[in-house]
Amino acid sequence: MADQAQLTERLGVVIDPETLRLALTHRSFAYENGGLPTNERLEFLGDSVLGFSVTGYLYAHYPELPEGELAKRRAAVVSTRALARLAREIGVGEFILLGQGEIRTNGHDKSSILADTMEALFGAVFLTGGLEPARELVLRLVLPLLREVDEFGAGTDWKTSVQEAAAEHSLGDVVYEVQGEGPDHARVYHAVLTIGGARYAKGTGHSKKEAEQESAAASWKLLKADLEARAAAGGA
Repeated sequence: MADQAQLTERLGVVIDPETLRLALTHRSFAYENGGLPTNERLEFLGDSVLGFSVTGYLYAHYPELPEGELAKRRAAVVSTRALARLAREIGVGEFILLGQGEIRTNGHDKSSILADTMEALFGAVFLTGGLEPARELVLRLVLPLLREVDEFGAGTDWKTSVQEAAAEHSLGDVVYEVQGEGPDHARVYHAVLTIGGARYAKGTGHSKKEAEQESAAASWKLLKADLEARAAAGGA
């Protein structure tokens, strides 16, 4: 297991060592080691810190947007997919304390575990230093995602966004071609999105649903570019 202090260096924050270890203790590890405390209470706390920080930023910086649009943007960047992406970019997975069952099934890269751990880390920063350091960390990590939401659309469910766009513009059937590989305990799925027979982007995940969401998210930029090109050609 990697030295957990390296993680605080990557995050650029100070976390009390005991609180940090707690934030990284998954329930599978706690169960296999005599019922240790888990990170679930810190996750609960960090979820509130995350939501409060993002909500405050959106309210202050998007005065023109109605409540519904603000909610969409918030949901897009506090989702499991978004938090898991952040965790992978930072390399959080290697620091998480997992039970042997989760280790065998590649739990260090499961989106749900990564997202929950990110929330627990936000909670740990809050407990160690208070709201301001925790808010600063949240916004430092989340603002790049908000810029992507502005660019690509505020859809929280990329599959729904793709389906709605395809229907609105009569593009044809939306189909996900999914294939799995590897043993049952560590199976990986690959999904490719096609719309009206046109092939878009590929996504990978540890479940069919996750692979399809990744494929839809990666395809959204391409789809948006196609729609803009159609509009420009029609207006030429």
